[in-house]
Formats: sequence, C-alpha cells, structure tokens
Amino acid sequence: MKRAGTFSSTTDPAASCASAPSGVALTLGLCFAIALLEGLDLQSVGVAAPRMAREFGLSVSQMGLAFSAGTFGLLPGAMFGGRLADRIGRKRVLVISAALFGLLSIMTALVSDFHTLVLVRVLTGIGLGGALPNLIALSSEAVEPHRRGTAVSVMYCGIPFGGVIASVIGVMSAGDADWRHIFYVGGVGPLLLVPLLMLFLRDSSAFAKASRDGRLKPAPIGNVLFAESRGPSTVQIWVSYFCTLIVLYFLLNWLPSLMAARGLSRGEVGTVQIFFNIGGGLGTLFIGMLMDRIRQSVVVAGMYVGIIASLAGLAVSPGFGALVAAAFFAGTFVVGGQSVLYALSAAFYPTAMRGTGVGAAVAVGRIGSVVGPLAAGALLAMGRSSSTVIGASIPVTVIAAAAALMLLRRPRAED
Repeated sequence: MKRAGTFSSTTDPAASCASAPSGVALTLGLCFAIALLEGLDLQSVGVAAPRMAREFGLSVSQMGLAFSAGTFGLLPGAMFGGRLADRIGRKRVLVISAALFGLLSIMTALVSDFHTLVLVRVLTGIGLGGALPNLIALSSEAVEPHRRGTAVSVMYCGIPFGGVIASVIGVMSAGDADWRHIFYVGGVGPLLLVPLLMLFLRDSSAFAKASRDGRLKPAPIGNVLFAESRGPSTVQIWVSYFCTLIVLYFLLNWLPSLMAARGLSRGEVGTVQIFFNIGGGLGTLFIGMLMDRIRQSVVVAGMYVGIIASLAGLAVSPGFGALVAAAFFAGTFVVGGQSVLYALSAAFYPTAMRGTGVGAAVAVGRIGSVVGPLAAGALLAMGRSSSTVIGASIPVTVIAAAAALMLLRRPRAED
C-alpha cells in the first residue's frame, strides 16, 4: 500500500524526488540555504545603517525610507512570484528570484548616493519577494499535511540565522567603509546557489500531480482568494500577516539604531542583534514543531502573549543583560510566530492555487513591513523615545493575535 506523499516506480522520478526521504531533505536543505541568504539581505541594511548614514549624510527620515525601500519591492515581488509559480512552477521562479536578489545585493555595495541606494533596494526587494512564497510552497508541499509546520519552520529558520550572519559581519567590519562587505556576501551566496537549484531542486510531487491532472489552469485571482468560502480565511490571514510584519520589520530595521540610542556600544548593539536572531531561529524551529504536535490555538495564543511580553521587556529593560534577554525572546516569538503564519497560510489554499494565495498574503504582509519602519522613523523624528516606539507596537500585536486565532476556526484546503 502506497503511503501518502510517496509515488510508485511508475511515477516520473523528477516529479517524485521531493517525496522520497532524501528528496525531502534536499528540498528543505536548498530552501533553507536560500532563506539563510534572504535573511542576511533583509537585515543587512539595518546592520549597516549607522555607517551608511554617516557616509551618505542621511537624516532619520531618510534612514526610514532606506529601510523601507526593499520592502516596497517585496510586495509586487511576492504577488507576481506566487502567481507565476502556479503557472510555470515553483522552482523556475525561485531560481530567477535568487539570481535577481544576488546581483542586486552586489549592486547595493557599489552605490554612491542615497537615491541610487533606494532604487537598488527596491529592485532587490522584488527578487526577495518572489523567493519567499515559493520557499513556503516548496517546503510545505515536500511533506505530508500534518508535518507542514515543521517543514516550513525548518526552511524559515534560515531567515533569522541569516540575520545572525549579518550581525556577525557587522561586528567584524570595524571600519566605517566596511559596511559594503555584508552586501558582497549577500550577493555572491545566492549566485553560487543558483546552479545547485537548477541541478538538484525539483518541484513538489503535489504540484507535478496537479499539472498532470490539468488543474493548473490559473483561476482569476479573485476566485483564488475569495471563492468557495475562502474569503474570511484570506482576510484573517492578511490581517495577521500585516500586523505581525509591522512589528517584525520594525525590529529588524530599527533595533540596532534604537539600542545605540540607549547608549549601547557598537559591540553591545551587535550582541543584542545576534541574540534576537538566535532566538528567532530557535523559536522558529520550536514553535513550528509544536504546531504539528499540540493544539494549534494554544500555540498561537502563547506565541502572541510571548511577543507582547518581550516587547514590553525591550521597552523597559534597564541594562545591557536584560536587553539581550528581551531581544532573544522577542526574536523567539516574533520571528517564530511569523513562520507559523506562513505554515498556516499554505494550508488554506489547494495546490493549484497555493502559490497565488500565499503570494498574495505575503504581499499584503509586506505592506506592514513598509509601514513598520516608516512609522518608527516618523515617531523618532517627532522626538519619541525608543521605549515609546517599541511600546507602540503592542496594540498592533493584539490585533494580529485576534485575526490568527479566528483563522484557526476556518476549514482547511483538502490537498
């Protein structure tokens, strides 16, 4: 008797590669590697920001725009990347996206003025945005449905661990002009991985089966998102993504600058950032595995309580040690929580529509990732303290929690 998620010897081996145990490991390993480099690039501007600001003479509001430039590109990248994946396959779109953000990360290191920096970061964001919905789809479709939380968490933990690498490079690059190193590393890595993706990565067996069955004729986007009782689920996914990503990207981009404003040295700021990302990686794995093992509503509720508590800790912690601990738990719950949302969204759309559905959710969430850094920059420009700015994100977290808990009451897709 054939187990779910496997194929007999008569199945096309290229299509079934991702279903065998070794194929699952290879798929998740390659997706993790791309996520690692995506995480490095996403946090590179935040880590390099203080030195970039000195070199280019940036004001606080300009720094906020530089932070948000990449996320402006993430929105259309995610939307079109997910939609295109349902037409030509997840692998092809992922290869194109990785090559794009690799080349443009290198170009970031070569910019010489603020306006070019903003343009290049927008284009980089398009590549980064196109990659993520395909990483989610590939990892969730590589395993049986009851293991999706673990699979997506294994992939997504690469993003915070990539942030660890970005922080370490930032600490090791002592000179003011050395901020470019982080973008060289973030650019060369994806370009080296592109040949490996082309040779070894396969689209999922679920996608291959949908293709053979003729179910890949793209439905109108409105039908994908709102037909067959998917409307409430889609709205709840969007609200939870939007609000959680406001908090996440505010921390990803502004945490180093906020810690520096509280009097921490460059090394101490780097340590806080490193522990934030270590917490994010460990939290992603731990919370993702819990989602597959215990009642999901308990995990989600506990996750958002943890976000609120850790944000409060960042806002009021009096010393360096307490800030490090608060940053660790903020990473654990905020980054880990976002990986849970990615796994959940994949469960509410059938295979033939998953790229479009997840891509739309990621795109809407990216609006939050633009709003978060811009709002923080505006508050700081108004003279608000770092504690006030951090505390302002707590009500947003409550809204995200309510939407996510309501989502869990909705029916899932059958495939």
